[in-house]
Amino acid sequence: MFRGMRRFKQQVSEEECIRVLKEQPRGVLSMIGDDGYPYGIPLDHWYCEEDGKLYFHGAKEGHKIDAITKCDKVSFCVMDEGFRKEGEWALNITSVVVFGRIKPVTDNEKARLIGENLCRKFTDDEEYIRHELEHALPRALCLELIPEHITGKLVNEA
Repeated sequence: MFRGMRRFKQQVSEEECIRVLKEQPRGVLSMIGDDGYPYGIPLDHWYCEEDGKLYFHGAKEGHKIDAITKCDKVSFCVMDEGFRKEGEWALNITSVVVFGRIKPVTDNEKARLIGENLCRKFTDDEEYIRHELEHALPRALCLELIPEHITGKLVNEA
């Protein structure tokens, strides 16, 4: 159902894909938007090792919610900051694309866990986290991306 990687020598392992998903704070969620136009937006995410799913939060209404209500098939692209080999100017960047289906999280306890883990990707300030969970999370909608296919590759930009 999903295409094989054309430049398969650049493909990275599933473990490397998960490392990038866990370590990087954000990526671009792509959906089918209004009138069939692609709609991609940058989003913070949390990769949960326990269930292998990605989680997001955002507004309860808007273009993103309208798009995923019409079609739950999405892709999410994340890339790391890259590295340079000694003596080279070009970056070596690992990118990961997750294809899957996305849906709202309706369980309040799960939404709280998602909110807390998203906060912890950026800070360990317990007072800030408590405030966000108490005041911002009730106004947000959490989303769950269930991966159907994950692929990643290491590219040298030279």
